[in-house]
Amino acid sequence: MSRFSKTLIALLVAGASTAAMAWEDRFPGIGREATPAEVKAWDIDVRPDFVGLPKGRGNVDDGMALWETHCASCHGIFGESNEVFTPIVGGTTLKDIETGHVESLVTGSFPQRTTLMKVPTVSTLFDYIQRAMPWTAPKSLNPDEVYAILAYLLNLAEVVPADYELSDENIREVQARMPNRNGMTTDHGMWPGAAGDRGGIGNGGTPDVQSVACMQDCKKAVEIASALPDYAQDAHGNLAEQNRPIGPARGKPTGAPAASGEAGAAPESAGAAASLALANAKGCMACHGVAHKIVGPGYNEIAAKYQGQADAQATLVAKAKAGGQGVWGAVPMPPQGHVKDEELQQLVKWILEGAKAQ
Repeated sequence: MSRFSKTLIALLVAGASTAAMAWEDRFPGIGREATPAEVKAWDIDVRPDFVGLPKGRGNVDDGMALWETHCASCHGIFGESNEVFTPIVGGTTLKDIETGHVESLVTGSFPQRTTLMKVPTVSTLFDYIQRAMPWTAPKSLNPDEVYAILAYLLNLAEVVPADYELSDENIREVQARMPNRNGMTTDHGMWPGAAGDRGGIGNGGTPDVQSVACMQDCKKAVEIASALPDYAQDAHGNLAEQNRPIGPARGKPTGAPAASGEAGAAPESAGAAASLALANAKGCMACHGVAHKIVGPGYNEIAAKYQGQADAQATLVAKAKAGGQGVWGAVPMPPQGHVKDEELQQLVKWILEGAKAQ
C-alpha cells in the first residue's frame, strides 16, 4: 500500500490523539469517519513482503483452463500475444532464473520487453491480476483462481514445473526464482528501513530526488522505438493518438492525424456525444477507431459491412455481448459482459448510423 494510502487510513481510523477525536469534532460538517469495512474494501493490495496476500491455492492445469476462458482473448494462449497488449511471457532463460538478472534486458537480444522480463516481485503479478483482471470484469476472480492463473504463467516461464500448485504457503519460494528478482534496487530513501512499514526493505536514507543513480549514460535525445517492421508501422493506426500526451509512455507517430469524427473530436449533437462518451467509458475506443482500424476494425468499416442488412442491429449486439473472432481476422474480441443490453443497443445504433453526429 502506498504511503499516501496508509496516511489516509491512519487519519480515518485511528492513531494520534487528534485522530482519536470524533470525526465531527475535527472536521465539522464535512463527511463522516470511514467504517472498518469500508477501509478494508480499499485495503486489498499485496505488498512485496506478502502482507495482504489472501489464503488460497491453485495449480497449473486449472490455471490453463481459466486462462483460456478469461485471458487468452487479449494475451494469447501462451501469454505471447502482441495484438492487444505487450506479451507477458518470453525473453527469460533458466540462467536468468538462477542469477535473478534478465540478460536480454542488458543485451537487447529479445525484440520486446515482456512482463516476466521486467517484474521483480511475484506479489506484483498476484496483486495486479487480483485487482484489475479480467479487463472487462476486474475483481471477479477469487483468490484460488488468481493463484491458478499465476501458476500457469509461471510455468510458461519455467519458473515452476507443470504439476505445481501455487499457494500462500509456498509463494515465497517462487519469489526466489523470479527471473528479474535482483533487477530492482531498493538502495534509496523512497523505501524505509527496519523501522519503516515495509518489513526492513530499503535503507531508510535520503531520497534520491535528483535521480543520480538512474541518470547515467543517458541519450541526449529521446528515441521512440517500435518492434514492428517499417511496412507494418501503421497497421493499427496512428499510435501517437492512442497514448497519453504526457508522461513517460508516448506513442510513435505512425499515421496521419485523426480526421474529423475521430475520438476526441467535438461531436455535433448531444446524442452522438453521449454515444461517444459511452464508447470511451466502456473501453471500446481502446480497440476501435471511428474512422480507422486500431486492434479491431474501425466503426466506419463495420457500418459499411452491415449497410442494408435488416438484422444488423441484433447481429452486432449479439456479437459484442458474446465476443468471438474470424469475421475481421484472427484477433479475437472478448465478451463484453460488463456492458448492459441497453448500452449495447445504443452503441450499435450509433455505429450503424455512422458513429458521428446524428
